[in-house]
Amino acid sequence: MPKTIALIGEVLFDLYPNQKRILGGAPFNVAWHLQAFGAVPDFISRIGTDALGVEVRNAMLAIGMNFEHLQTDVTHPTGQVSVYYEQDEPRYRIEANQAYDYIDARPLVNRRYDIIYHGSLALRHAVSEQALATLLANHHGLRFIDVNLRAPWWQLSTIQSLIQQADWLKLNQEEVTLLVPNYASLNARIDYLFAQSQKLNTLIVTRGAAGAIAVNRAGDYINVAPKHRLPVVDTVGAGDAFAAVILLAMQRGWSLADMMARAQQFAGALVRIQGATVQDLSFYQAFIDEWQL
Repeated sequence: MPKTIALIGEVLFDLYPNQKRILGGAPFNVAWHLQAFGAVPDFISRIGTDALGVEVRNAMLAIGMNFEHLQTDVTHPTGQVSVYYEQDEPRYRIEANQAYDYIDARPLVNRRYDIIYHGSLALRHAVSEQALATLLANHHGLRFIDVNLRAPWWQLSTIQSLIQQADWLKLNQEEVTLLVPNYASLNARIDYLFAQSQKLNTLIVTRGAAGAIAVNRAGDYINVAPKHRLPVVDTVGAGDAFAAVILLAMQRGWSLADMMARAQQFAGALVRIQGATVQDLSFYQAFIDEWQL
């Protein structure tokens, strides 16, 4: 039987300089891709009573996502983030006190999943932090933590504590450098992160155009890279696309080599379009066919 997956955290709209508005938020992006691949995840978040909240609910309904755990907040607005670019890299202005900061813990008591995925951004507020703690209180499965260092919403001590609690951990190369600045090489930084946690089983580092690396405690080391130079339109959400395929692989029992190759393949396709989510579900069909989902 396929493993059950829950994703908890932010859902928001990315607002681009050209005024385009695209539904996103790292946990939502990952859940969206998983749903499109047929994995049927539970997505846990909170929206406002505003028009943007209606858009979120309608989008989830259209793709068939379960919104049993999409809470509604009468006080705080649906999340928004302004996207801008520095040297072709996306940067984010993230508003405070958004609905996803106030996920109610009470409906999550006694929920059980095989895999729980979350990032670090939604933990910036004590209310959503408590919701995650409630979800994890009786959790005996795997915990996949996807680090999202979004200034000014992170602290080194908090991230270090999270790393020690992860079974699977994903970061990008810039984040690894920020967290482990005193080592010269990426491999030395990876070794340091493993040394900080007896629980950590698998570490994935995404490297943009250079691909990605996965290392586990069994000694496997997988390095994947694009076969050809990719025509990049937008890198927003590429890491989330990568994470979605990793979770899909965990659910289906793929090898580390297969999951990394397929995650790189899918992320490489996503950067050719703008935005982190894809409304046209035909986008996924070639992968569904090739991977025999």
